[in-house]
Amino acid sequence: MGDESRGGDHGGEGGWAAFRHSPFFPASMLVLIVAAAAGLFAGSYTYAMANPTPHRIPTAITGVAESEIKRAEFVQGMEKALGAALELHPYATYAAARNAVQEQRVFAILQDGHGRAALDVSGASGATVAQVLTETAPQVGRAIGVPVTVRDINPLQKGDPRGLALFYITLAAVIVGFVGSIQLSVHARELNPAERIAFTLAYSLLGGLAIVAVADWWLGALRLPFLESWLILVLTMFTSGMVFTMFNTLIGRWAMLPTWGLMVLLGNPSSGGAVSWPLLPSPLGTIGRWLPPGASVNAQHTAVYFRGHQHVFPFAVLAAWAAVSCTVFWAWRHRHPGGGGGGGGTKR
Repeated sequence: MGDESRGGDHGGEGGWAAFRHSPFFPASMLVLIVAAAAGLFAGSYTYAMANPTPHRIPTAITGVAESEIKRAEFVQGMEKALGAALELHPYATYAAARNAVQEQRVFAILQDGHGRAALDVSGASGATVAQVLTETAPQVGRAIGVPVTVRDINPLQKGDPRGLALFYITLAAVIVGFVGSIQLSVHARELNPAERIAFTLAYSLLGGLAIVAVADWWLGALRLPFLESWLILVLTMFTSGMVFTMFNTLIGRWAMLPTWGLMVLLGNPSSGGAVSWPLLPSPLGTIGRWLPPGASVNAQHTAVYFRGHQHVFPFAVLAAWAAVSCTVFWAWRHRHPGGGGGGGGTKR
């Protein structure tokens, strides 16, 4: 009786066929998948974050160089010490260079004149980039006989000295976003498509508010612009939830695999939250901007540290992922493993 209920009666089928129809097959597959996921999870974060190295650092140049040779020596010395290229952008005035920092087109400003040089870094643009520049510039200056003064013109907030809080709140929004969708599929299977989207939006609205309340009002780790940061978190959670719902519609119970791979294994390490994009391996730095976690970090980073200089691009990326996910779910809603597959009424 017990064997029949677990394996079923498959007549003349062999042992493999019986195993395929038993509960041991999906359980065994999960053992292999979880083990592979653990290795990939550790590998993706280690690859991106264990030894961050700059590849190119956009840098503004302003002021009148008293010696082009000395400027070239300094730039070459920096590039050699960093093992990266300083991508130089000349600006006629310091004000124009400072605006470029606020627009996040450059990470630092190099001024020279009167026998010395000044390097202005922006900790808020990337704490890791600012750190390597701050440590390297004085050493290179001493080597070529030019005193170099370094200052941080846009420092991180006191409650977030390493610049990781924005990454953590985004990580929370991403993971809880698709976990919420998983729980709806398990515990509210009979929701129809419109109701499923509505409840995904509902927990995103409350979840985003909870993250702001804890990070800002309770812990005081960040001073967040409430409305803008809240809406970014809401859009992030909703997008993450609908991405899982889309995959759940397309491939059923294995939807966690592409969701985890896209949002966690690839999206979070490449987001630029823990390690600035110039220090990430080149493919990750490029891909990250087009994925929901990277777009969310980008938008949140600008909202907190570069107010008045917000860009449309990260919001467009999040909106596009949300729209595509909702559209795919709605178009193939009859395939969703939950109940209520119809578009209008609720199937109870």
